[in-house]
Amino acid sequence: MSTPEPMRPATSPPSPSRKLRILYIQPGTTLFAGIERVVDSICTELVVQYGSEFDIDVLYTSQHENFPAETRKYNRILRLAPTPLARFHTYRELIKANRYDLVVVPQVEPLVFCWLSCLGLKTRFALHLHGNPAHERTHFKARIMFLIAETVVLRRIPYIFGTSPKQLSAFVKRYKTRSRTVWLPNPVRAFAVRGRGDNDNARPITFVNVGRFAYQKGQDILLDAFARLRAQRPDVRLKLVGHGRDEPALRAQIERLGLHDAVDVEYHPTDPHAAFEASDIYVSTSRWEGWSLVICEALRFGLPVVAIDCDFGPSDILTDRRLGELVPLGDEAALVEAMRYYHDNLGYERGFSGYRKDYVDQFSLENVVHRHAEALRAAAKSE
Repeated sequence: MSTPEPMRPATSPPSPSRKLRILYIQPGTTLFAGIERVVDSICTELVVQYGSEFDIDVLYTSQHENFPAETRKYNRILRLAPTPLARFHTYRELIKANRYDLVVVPQVEPLVFCWLSCLGLKTRFALHLHGNPAHERTHFKARIMFLIAETVVLRRIPYIFGTSPKQLSAFVKRYKTRSRTVWLPNPVRAFAVRGRGDNDNARPITFVNVGRFAYQKGQDILLDAFARLRAQRPDVRLKLVGHGRDEPALRAQIERLGLHDAVDVEYHPTDPHAAFEASDIYVSTSRWEGWSLVICEALRFGLPVVAIDCDFGPSDILTDRRLGELVPLGDEAALVEAMRYYHDNLGYERGFSGYRKDYVDQFSLENVVHRHAEALRAAAKSE
């Protein structure tokens, strides 16, 4: 049974006789956010650092409302395919015409769909896990696709990439796949982080959470815990930064708990920079994750992190007490106590700010792109 490969120094790329042709499939979503941004960043850096070795195509089958205006360095292929049948034909026609050395598909359902569209073609695929597959079999179609994956497709996929070592281990154990697994950390963006000013020291201590307003992200858990903390420390503030269908329910919860004057709901669609700089402590209350890029971004700003120890991600990142504290899922008292500790000991904890920033550098785009290049090289040439 395969196990995730650990982080290790990059190796020098070989001198290929020809460039390897790689196709990344983007999800057919409307918002340029998590997976979309990761794929865009990685593919851009692959062209910058490995352009002599790889030709990188990225297929978009939908328009993204907040897609960057700048021309992309990779070859962006935009073919609008709003229906499953249209996507099926788009995948098959594009892959057949270009004879890619490797097609990288995020998540299990899209992989199965893309694989089926290429039946009869000699196509090499890699699955790239971004989330938690255990929580993705939520409807009949998903269960059918996972059954096909388990009985047919995963037996024919030589490589599986994943964002978390524990995510990959759990996936291999659950699906008994013999595919080789490679841990490919998501890249953490660089921010121009300024120092603290007098106004920062004068404002109330502020907690922050960034993410989609959805059941997975657990903002409802955070609001209940914050209400209990505020009863003990009336000066605290909370920023909920994001968007999503659960926003009305969260706003109603804020009113019900009497937190309207202590909680700000904000939306920064492309850059949470302002919210991080105006906050002191990051809190992650996700019920499950694949990794948790936003925890890494909080560490980039030197913020201590309180995180629910969910599957997967937070425990892969918060490996040192100087980074933050993990609390059990479902233990609200432990969550409140951890938040209270950081509130009361913030001055001491700020002493580890530099350590947090240095720690997260290992996940910078410039560093993780080497692992991605190694994985593409191996997967594209695998038998």
